[in-house]
Amino acid sequence: MGKRSRLSTPLFDGAVKLLLLGGGELGKEVAIEAQRLGTEVVVVDRYDWAPAMHVAHRHYVIDMLNPEAVKAVVRRERPDAVVPEIEAIAVDALEELEEEGYLIIPNAKAVKIAMNRVELRRFAAEVLGLPTTRYGFAESPDEAVDACDKVGYPCLLKPEMSSSGHGHAKVVEPSPSAVREAYEYSVRHARGKSRRVIIEEFVNLETEFTVLPYRYVSDGGVVTVTPEPVEHWRYGEYHYIESWQPSTKSREVVEKAKEIGRRVAEGLGGLGIFGVEVFLTKDGRVLFSEVAPRPHDTGMVTMVTQDLSEFAVHARCVLGLPVPEPRVLTPGASYAVYADEGNVWAPKFEGVYDALKIDGVNVRVFGKPFTYEGRRMLVVLARGETVEEAREKARRAASLIKITR
Repeated sequence: MGKRSRLSTPLFDGAVKLLLLGGGELGKEVAIEAQRLGTEVVVVDRYDWAPAMHVAHRHYVIDMLNPEAVKAVVRRERPDAVVPEIEAIAVDALEELEEEGYLIIPNAKAVKIAMNRVELRRFAAEVLGLPTTRYGFAESPDEAVDACDKVGYPCLLKPEMSSSGHGHAKVVEPSPSAVREAYEYSVRHARGKSRRVIIEEFVNLETEFTVLPYRYVSDGGVVTVTPEPVEHWRYGEYHYIESWQPSTKSREVVEKAKEIGRRVAEGLGGLGIFGVEVFLTKDGRVLFSEVAPRPHDTGMVTMVTQDLSEFAVHARCVLGLPVPEPRVLTPGASYAVYADEGNVWAPKFEGVYDALKIDGVNVRVFGKPFTYEGRRMLVVLARGETVEEAREKARRAASLIKITR
């Protein structure tokens, strides 16, 4: 999709159409931003009533790992752009569709690399030459033992295909039985059927960044912009809990993180925003971790901090519109709320009234139809005079909200 000089009316002849592969909370915000720009939105996911389906013009429920199902829906809808919003997608189908002339965001190769930890680590460390943790690969329990011995202990085992901490297992000290158990755990929780895992050096973190570089069509071709990063923390868990902006770390560290983000985005190419995760270790190293070829969950904080959220940026990039660098207008924080109990259908959210009494606090309920243990169900957003004030407000508001039947 090239430069766009006019918008359209959805559901009529000449409408610009986006097809989202994945309908979670991130896709929901992209759909809202796209609709604000007069775009027809189609959402595809593996289950009905996914969050983005609530705000789409049409939706489909398919097996997202079935390449024939993915291709059939895309060919039926003939969208102007196909926008992957989750990891569990038949990426080979995207390559075939791209060859047929469909615009895949950011591009099929980037999606395939970013969604595969093994290929991504090779790309980042061996092609781009980015600093990373020590690493190795394994396709069997015995190979995992050898790789852990070479990487050193403690170490982490992660599935080839996963996200948000699914299948991550930590091995603290040398123990072949513990490594084999960790390997099988990672494989069981992988997205897809691969038995390949990556073994990474476990590092003591000072903090983590999400850099949100984006690429869009300008008068001189495609340009890359790298705004101020988001800082975030996981509190011992592997999925995001809290994020804030602007970062509280030194300018030198922030610029190193931004440079890693820029190099990743330019290396992968295409159009749209990238969520590039970067570690700052306690010994001062700034290391590439991973990348999502789309908006990032930690970047939800940009809905309260920036004049253009990461979702507005992504929608504009995809649609061929100009995207001036977003400005951080106010310190802000986000705090995610997860379900403690599984199999709760039509969950209720108690305590929202009291949470919203806190000045500067807002809530985004995703609308997921059911829970499973550890499923992210809503996020609290807060503004403050300082980052610490915003974080304190977000934490306090989140503590008041309970997920019930």
